[in-house]
Amino acid sequence: MADTAIHGSPELQGNHSSGGNYADLDAQLSMVPIYIVTHASQLPYEFLNPSPERQLVIGFDCEGVDLCRHGTLCIMQLAFPNAVYLVDVIQGGEMLMKACKPALESSYITKVIHDCKRDSEALYFQYGIKLHNVVDTQIAYSLIEEQEGRTRLPDDYISFVGLLADPRYCGVSYLEKQEVRVLLRQDPGYWTYRPLSEQMVRAAADDVRFLLYIYHKMMDKLNNKSLWHLAVRGALYCRCFCINDNEFADWPPIPPIPDDVIDKENALEEEILSVLHVPPGKMGCVIGKRGASILSVKESCNAEILVGGAKGPPDKVFIIGPLKQVRKAEAILRGKMLEMY
Repeated sequence: MADTAIHGSPELQGNHSSGGNYADLDAQLSMVPIYIVTHASQLPYEFLNPSPERQLVIGFDCEGVDLCRHGTLCIMQLAFPNAVYLVDVIQGGEMLMKACKPALESSYITKVIHDCKRDSEALYFQYGIKLHNVVDTQIAYSLIEEQEGRTRLPDDYISFVGLLADPRYCGVSYLEKQEVRVLLRQDPGYWTYRPLSEQMVRAAADDVRFLLYIYHKMMDKLNNKSLWHLAVRGALYCRCFCINDNEFADWPPIPPIPDDVIDKENALEEEILSVLHVPPGKMGCVIGKRGASILSVKESCNAEILVGGAKGPPDKVFIIGPLKQVRKAEAILRGKMLEMY
């Protein structure tokens, strides 16, 4: 098993205005070993064999080339409290991913990830893995903001770099992320090269090594209602771009509304994912000039509205949210499509 340790990565700098807590955290996490995994035997037994007696919470992320259904998954990062595992998909291939499938689909292993949509899409279409039981820190951040009375504008999603920089959660300036983004623009095949360079190992590990710390910070803030929203929206976002012909009948069920969050004055509503087909060549009309048309729909409905964009799937609009709000968004979008003719 290859083993590399990060010692005081200079590219991750603490925000000293947060009281110095970051320095202690960074020193602690810098001692956590990093294992490069090319065979399933190098992964922890409790990960490969999910069990209700050994429930786990791990940090999770994926790296690749144009990561989506058509891209190439290259590395899968798993952060445990005592180690970070970089699953080398290029070297380990189908057999290694098959061994990881039960864990990624298990309800006994919580996968903490920032923005799960494209990772889930790549896992589903490339390896038949239905990513399940995620805590998406991008969703959690928005729920905490809403819970604390702050209004989020449409398309105002916190980036991972932004989340790390927030002193309420970490207070880290993630400089190396910017450097890697520049390298990726220059060479999209960056993550395919082997052996992994020191920079690649460090960058991949840094994408997950703070996630468990952030997770615990967020769990302390979220109330029961927000926790239910987090579970439901995580499940729906995992399915978002994984459209199939059976309407997700073979996926795990969406978490029901629990009894302890039923509020008669502010009744919770079932949340759903709806997929609308847009006639070929008409997506531009739906989106509008500089996104003005679809932005107006987002502003009038309390629902998330997503399009596949350049990565696809083309000619589809994905709507996630409370049932009535989703139906309202559907009606407006269908009206816009009728206006095209």
